[in-house]
Amino acid sequence: MDDLLSIEPHWIWLTIGLVLATLEMLVPGVYLIWLAVAALITGVLTFVLDLGIAVQVTNFVFLALIAAFSAKRFLRDRPIESADPLLNNRGARMIGHTAIVTHALDGGSGRVRYGDGEWIARGANAAVGARVRITGSDGTHLLVEPVSPAAVDALAEAKAPPEA
Repeated sequence: MDDLLSIEPHWIWLTIGLVLATLEMLVPGVYLIWLAVAALITGVLTFVLDLGIAVQVTNFVFLALIAAFSAKRFLRDRPIESADPLLNNRGARMIGHTAIVTHALDGGSGRVRYGDGEWIARGANAAVGARVRITGSDGTHLLVEPVSPAAVDALAEAKAPPEA
């Protein structure tokens, strides 16, 4: 126990800061880094000014609050843009594509095949084998509308490879 009391306080704060920074890399989120910054600054101030324990803890609390709220405001004003904003929104990624009805849409509800899966769909009545366009999603349900045969032919021509 005497060994812990003989450690200089600034080394304790610097160690806490480095541990929090390491945890930030291992644990998802962006909160621990601001506590790490506050601990590191507290360690430096304790080394330079030889602060008492009450002042150190108060300093850490205020620096943590300032760092966290400043970061929150900074990230609110400058949000991180994603290269693919629909990455985790499969329903939104399917909007505009066509699907084939596998269980008739009767009374506004049925099933459609899109890609390698079947989805519950809601929309106007359509027979099995009919092509429908996905217009949106509501949870796990796809919202669909019938596609005219002319639109299907135009879509097939647009996807066909050019003739040599």
